Amino acid sequence: MKETNEIFRILEQDARTPHKEVASRTGIPLKEVTKVIREAELSGAIVKYRTMVNWEKLGEQQVMALIEVKVVPEREVGFDAIAERVARYPETRSVFLVSGGYDLGIMIAGKDIYEISRFVSEKLATIAGVQGTVTHFFLKRYKQDGEILIDRKRSRRLPFTP
Repeated sequence: MKETNEIFRILEQDARTPHKEVASRTGIPLKEVTKVIREAELSGAIVKYRTMVNWEKLGEQQVMALIEVKVVPEREVGFDAIAERVARYPETRSVFLVSGGYDLGIMIAGKDIYEISRFVSEKLATIAGVQGTVTHFFLKRYKQDGEILIDRKRSRRLPFTP
């Protein structure tokens, strides 16, 4: 099984990698690579193939935020019921149970800060069991999902001289 994990590492970096190239890079026969990938898709080990888009380069504004949420766990289901409810909103990108002062960490995206504010006040805060939230807006993305998004240009700042 460990040797087949390399198949998934390759696909995780670039989901469009042809099976033939995966076989070549791993030394696993093409038929076996195809079989392993198909089984992973059917079992849910491969959840989704996706494209990461840098919307700023396409001229579209998108605001992302991390929302810390304090909740009262529900009897017999703990945090799961609230987390599942939050995960069903289209604005949510990710929902995590976290350690520390808050219970859930939620990543959301919106057109502007007002859309995110409406999500927090009209949807999130109205869920029974939600005690409080703290919203952190992302100001600039440098790296996401392992990919560096910034151009490697020289700094435009003037050098500091005393």
